[in-house]
Amino acid sequence: MRTKFIAGNWKLNPVDGQQARDLCRQLKARLAPFSKTMIAVCPPFVGLGMVNEAFRDTNIAVGAQNLYWEETGAFTGEISAPMIKSAGCTYVIIGHSERRQYFGETNETVRLRTQAALKADLLPIVCVGETLNERESGVLKEVVSEQIREGLRGFSEAEISKVVVAYEPVWAIGTGKTASPAQAQEMHQYIRELLAEVFSQSIADKMLILYGGSVKPENATDLLSQADIDGALVGGASLKADSFAGIVSSAEELI
Repeated sequence: MRTKFIAGNWKLNPVDGQQARDLCRQLKARLAPFSKTMIAVCPPFVGLGMVNEAFRDTNIAVGAQNLYWEETGAFTGEISAPMIKSAGCTYVIIGHSERRQYFGETNETVRLRTQAALKADLLPIVCVGETLNERESGVLKEVVSEQIREGLRGFSEAEISKVVVAYEPVWAIGTGKTASPAQAQEMHQYIRELLAEVFSQSIADKMLILYGGSVKPENATDLLSQADIDGALVGGASLKADSFAGIVSSAEELI
């Protein structure tokens, strides 16, 4: 059985350092009892060093929310993989739907960022997912297939085995809407079959595929109990220690 992985994406939160420190303190206390579930939190860039220090010697890893594919250079405002690694990160989110929607992320830039992350020994969490219009038009599988085939093109089996995939239906992110467990499982199964086709069955069987899209304690068990859902990429609920711990608890009970 694959392990469970719960990652919190703080997005553009909290507003100041004291709020972040308070949240870290609360999370550290609430998550201490859980030993079987992989756990990570992904704060904004300015908080990486502080959050990493707060979770030192705990079971909570730290990740970044994005990275640039060049290591150094005249790229004002960008953060490179070596910088993220030096801040103590283990993971980095790549290709989140908000990056695709608002900041021009493409399948090609996802590939470049993933390549840079792996070179720096970071573990990429690569996001894929369809919009509501794409789902209603019946092209959701074609969209996700292209995102995976192009975004993960050219990687060896050794490299791809370090990648985590997160399926995030865009229509369920920050909307309060959630794909039903059956809908989520159908797409997770499809993604695993696609990974087996592009790489190998053994790789696909081992890869972790997370669900993201308004995951909360109330729906976590139903989602995480599906055969091909290996965890969750959590947005809003990761900003409250009790909510995030509730999701981790659901994962822990299923291992």
